[in-house]
Amino acid sequence: MRISKLAPSQRIQGRWLCHLEDGTILRVGENEVAVFGLCSGLELTAEKLEELTRAAKAAAVRDKAMDLLAARPLSRKELVDKLTARPRDREKEPLADRETAEAAADRLEELGYLNDGAYACTVAEHYAAKGWGPARIREELYRRGVPREYWDQALEALESPDAAIDAFLRKKLRGAELSDPKSCQRAAAALARRGFRWEDIKDGLRRYGGAEDFEYE
Repeated sequence: MRISKLAPSQRIQGRWLCHLEDGTILRVGENEVAVFGLCSGLELTAEKLEELTRAAKAAAVRDKAMDLLAARPLSRKELVDKLTARPRDREKEPLADRETAEAAADRLEELGYLNDGAYACTVAEHYAAKGWGPARIREELYRRGVPREYWDQALEALESPDAAIDAFLRKKLRGAELSDPKSCQRAAAALARRGFRWEDIKDGLRRYGGAEDFEYE
């Protein structure tokens, strides 16, 4: 198969359009141009064409992965899932198979663009700032596919939950007294739903003036 024309893309810098004599167009990067020695008029064996097609596909998947990460941070699992997701048009194939997507993720990890440990800290900080407790944050890390090995490190990097609990109580109770056990119960339940530990909740209620002998049921 002969390359009828090789020209730089007018839309994406660093990308080239490789026109084959059968009308096929391969979108390749500068790396593929250099590695395969591509140029107009070059004759490609069936084996070389297959290698070039695979390389072009892998480059396209890496480009898409970079676009996804530029839009917002992702865990490795989220990235791979997006790359392998079936399009809304069920007649179309996913952008990448699992092996190609994993290889793209490996490369982006090597380059430092994909880091589950750093992502775990970002997620934990974001939801802690919204007033979530450790249990809810763990649920969110699980939902986002962050490996468990990074959870504790991300949570340990957070500040004490005392400030978040105090701020929540001030906002929710608006100066109301907590001498009534039922008021303590409702406040404790609300904090528990946000993922705070009972020990931290109890300390927060006492700081706010709750009953010293209150026990959450």
